[in-house]
Amino acid sequence: MPYSITELFWLFLIYSLLGWIMETAVGTVRRQRFINPGFTTGPFCPVYGVAAVMMAVTLQELSGDWLFLFLGSAIIATAIEWFTGKLLEKLSYKKWWDYSKIKWNFDGYICLPYSVLWGILGVFSVRFSNHLFIWLYRLLPGIFTGLVIWGAVAVLAIDLSASAATIFHIRKRKNRTVIDDRVAAATRRFGLWIEAHVERRMEKAYPLIFDAVSQIEKGGVFAEGCGFYKLFWLFFIGALLGDGIETVFCRITAGVWMSRSSLVWGPFSIVWGFAIAVATALLYRDRTKPDRHIFVIGTVLGGAYEYICSVLTELVFGKVFWDYSAIPFNLGGRINLLYCFFWGIVSVIWIKGMYPFFSRQIERIPKLWGYILTWVLVVFMTANMLVSSMALIRSKERSEGKQADNFIERYLDENYGDDRLAEIYPNALDR
Repeated sequence: MPYSITELFWLFLIYSLLGWIMETAVGTVRRQRFINPGFTTGPFCPVYGVAAVMMAVTLQELSGDWLFLFLGSAIIATAIEWFTGKLLEKLSYKKWWDYSKIKWNFDGYICLPYSVLWGILGVFSVRFSNHLFIWLYRLLPGIFTGLVIWGAVAVLAIDLSASAATIFHIRKRKNRTVIDDRVAAATRRFGLWIEAHVERRMEKAYPLIFDAVSQIEKGGVFAEGCGFYKLFWLFFIGALLGDGIETVFCRITAGVWMSRSSLVWGPFSIVWGFAIAVATALLYRDRTKPDRHIFVIGTVLGGAYEYICSVLTELVFGKVFWDYSAIPFNLGGRINLLYCFFWGIVSVIWIKGMYPFFSRQIERIPKLWGYILTWVLVVFMTANMLVSSMALIRSKERSEGKQADNFIERYLDENYGDDRLAEIYPNALDR
């Protein structure tokens, strides 16, 4: 990785601040009065910081190619903007911004002019400004930068918590109970003051979300709607289906049966599982829209998702789990045009045809058994992903000549040695 964790936090804070300055300037000019935009109250727009860090981590290898760097930056930033908009709408049931009046918009959250702007800004940041900000970072005393970075991160975390609490307050609008204890009452008054302050700021910056407050209807069946329980089961089902589809695909195209699992316990493809869950969460309200709508967003976001997964797994585990270099129109061997179209087709098939069926089957699970089974599977999948990650990291350490120093490392060496991992991940290549 070209940057350390602390340097990435530094870039996150810098770009969050710059994003806030830009949003504030634009909002103030448009409304002819000062506007403090963003989800947080402080001078940060985290979505800009997240986009900048994602570009710095995943697009560094494209810095020599202006066109692909521009396209990658535009896709990543646009995807993050769309995801953020959808998430905020899911939390508050209202749009925080709306580009519906801008030509070539998609879903009112993203539009072509802004995507082009994000692409240009991404090229500038990856090729120039990142180096400048890291140079400035390294000029500062280590103690000073540590205090500033971690202090700012702590403040931002508190700010995010206060904003999230305000959003849930806006959703619920529940009557508050009276607390007799004076200390508790004072603490509660202080909390309400913060909440009211944040709510007034949000109302000024994003009046759309205060036009009306939707009421949440309590469902009478297990996993009704598109909440945590439904999404977890879709993740679990998607992981199983993805592994099966890839296994059959390899048999048809390569003539061999091989493991396509992401985990050491069971036939699960985590890339597919997360893709199904995230796609469902984002496209749930768009499921009645035309197929071309779903296909386009599935193609673009599916390709971006696969590319980011490829880069991050290589950075963390030191292995390449797939390589499309032999397929035409590929990008660094990580994605190719044909499979991007495949993501789009799968998105249409899933959200239009398969999702309604699986949704109905999940909702038929008895509520009590549904809750029990869900948390049993949550524990199992969490442990599975943890052990799988540890086995891959240990494999990387073995390739570097590091000996087992403790019980866990010896256990991993005995049960998940190189031969065993070669069976589970036959296409993984060391980097």
